Amino acid sequence: MLKRRKFWIALIVLLLAAGVGASVLKKRNRQPAAVAAAAAPAALEFLPTDITQVQPRDLRQTLALSGSLRAVNQASVKAKVAGEVREVLVREGESVQPGQVLIKMDASEYQARLDQTRGALLASRSQLDIATKTRDNNKALLEKGFISKNAFDNAESQYSIARANVDSAKGALDVAQKALTDTVIRAPISGLVSSRTIEPGEKVSPDNRLLDVVDLHQMQMEAAVPTSEIMHIALGQEVLVRVEGMNEPLSGKVARINPSTQAGSRSIMAYIQIDNPQGMLRVGMFGEAQLTLAKKTGVLTVPQSAVQNDAGNPYVYAIENGLLVRKSVALGLQGNDGEGGAVEVVKGLDSGAQIVKNNLGSLRTGSAVRFARTANPGPAPAASTAAK
Repeated sequence: MLKRRKFWIALIVLLLAAGVGASVLKKRNRQPAAVAAAAAPAALEFLPTDITQVQPRDLRQTLALSGSLRAVNQASVKAKVAGEVREVLVREGESVQPGQVLIKMDASEYQARLDQTRGALLASRSQLDIATKTRDNNKALLEKGFISKNAFDNAESQYSIARANVDSAKGALDVAQKALTDTVIRAPISGLVSSRTIEPGEKVSPDNRLLDVVDLHQMQMEAAVPTSEIMHIALGQEVLVRVEGMNEPLSGKVARINPSTQAGSRSIMAYIQIDNPQGMLRVGMFGEAQLTLAKKTGVLTVPQSAVQNDAGNPYVYAIENGLLVRKSVALGLQGNDGEGGAVEVVKGLDSGAQIVKNNLGSLRTGSAVRFARTANPGPAPAASTAAK
């Protein structure tokens, strides 16, 4: 009985030892595969919108400005004489030409004044004729000694007074004629009537504002420039202006710069002239402008969001042969390449290179890259990536 118990105990010990040995051997066989699996980086998945291609573009370093639009040529039509308005021949939005009659006022009083001054001129001319004959006769009598020099001087004085009265009457006639002419108000410039503040039957006084006329062929944007940036602005600089309601930006240039700062602010007004041949722009529209401070043509650019920095050394993530690689780059001018904020790449990338467009943090270099398929081509969150 004792011998049988020892036999079974020895058998159990042998079986346990065999199991432990098999387990150790199996673990040793799995270690190389696990190490190999850990050494192989996980594949990274990107959306098509996460990738962009490096291409030559025009790069502008710009200064952002904003302001409202106004017409370069505009005029306020005001009353020149007092009186009652009889006719207003135009309304807001109508086109007018220089010299076109806009308003007619009651001219009866001014016509009467003109007739009165014309009669006064005729009377003064008659008095001048009499004074002229008297002087000439007295001159002849003086030469013959029939009258004294004092009598001749008196006739000469009457002649001078009569002549001055004629000149005064001519001036009064001119004034009366101009006042009569001013009862008909004409357009000073060509353009569109933008406001009308008068109706027939109303009485106006001199310098009352009646109409506004604006010429929309040339517009300008009034933009406040910080004094810290004014040294970078010069006449003739290119400006791209985006106006609310219009799809495409408009080109303009700096036409004028105010010589003084605005009261209550540390800014200087710059006036950006914009052509408006189609008349689509209107007074009061709001515009956002990009003033070109520096410009380079046909340089390689990358989005500013693609550039990362490691202790002062800029780099981007590129895709080469289906793998993610880190590329050190040398940068140049920063600005806008027409698609947003961009920076010039002087060294480190070639034209046509594919790079990660957005800053997705630290990525595992050497990883295989694949692209996610999505039914929606619009922007979407990037897929999860493996960290270094």
